[in-house]
Amino acid sequence: MTTTDLRRSDVAALVDHTLLKPEATRADAEATVAEAAELGVYAVCLSPSMLPIDTGAQKTCVVAGFPSGKHHSLVKAAEARLAVDTGADEVDMVIDVGAAVSGAFDEVFADVLTVREAIGPDAVLKVIVESAALLELAGEDTLREVCVRAATAGASLVKTSTGFHPAGGASVRAVQIMREAVPATVGVKASGGIRDARFAAELIAAGATRLGLSGSRAVLDGFPD
Repeated sequence: MTTTDLRRSDVAALVDHTLLKPEATRADAEATVAEAAELGVYAVCLSPSMLPIDTGAQKTCVVAGFPSGKHHSLVKAAEARLAVDTGADEVDMVIDVGAAVSGAFDEVFADVLTVREAIGPDAVLKVIVESAALLELAGEDTLREVCVRAATAGASLVKTSTGFHPAGGASVRAVQIMREAVPATVGVKASGGIRDARFAAELIAAGATRLGLSGSRAVLDGFPD
């Protein structure tokens, strides 16, 4: 799949326009919301401290246990529940990557399940697995198993990366593995290091159903109207 096979509006409908910089201000968040509306993207992904915020026609997405995932499951659950109670439609939670690397897959399952039970069945739950780190430290089978456990525990989507881990962000291979690991009812969000239309198109071809982008305009400008 190339950029000419996709229309700008079709790709925009897959985008979570993202602002997660620690130094971001409320004015920055409001500017991100305005830009999201202009670009016609699907959702705006912000830090939970920015809630409540009116994102208009776009879905409101926040992160939980971000970026390390080393928070207690009950803390992640409380953070996610508070976010939903104050207007979030979607929550992107980070797993304990160390648990996954060590093969403690039951702990990963319990972590995701705790957050799912806290936010209820209607909110969208994306589970960030830090795919680059898992591939580097534990291999493809571990990435596969983590995605299976996340989906079984109630993930709506599995997500590649926070964009903050030194191992890197999304890759075509990671998306392929993740897409194969979960049922068709579970989506795959690619995020981290997606800066141009070519790479975005490759990730969509590999099976990504959502894209997390901080530079959404630059990516979307590479697709025809």
